[in-house]
Amino acid sequence: MTPPRIEDSSAEERRAYVLDAWKCLNDCSECGKCRILKGKAAETIYADYINGKRSYMDVTIEMRDKGFSR
Repeated sequence: MTPPRIEDSSAEERRAYVLDAWKCLNDCSECGKCRILKGKAAETIYADYINGKRSYMDVTIEMRDKGFSR
């Protein structure tokens, strides 16, 4: 699923996308989402996207570059 564009969506739509994209699948050995987020809430990590300040991809790249996924 493609994240809503900031220009075409509300903060609530973006928040719903983030929460759905990062929801727990209760299968930690297969999913890996918890490992990627390292105990941080997806809503916190993606706050700039939700608030319309940066794109979803920009936040994701920064998260990867800062080592959240390592």
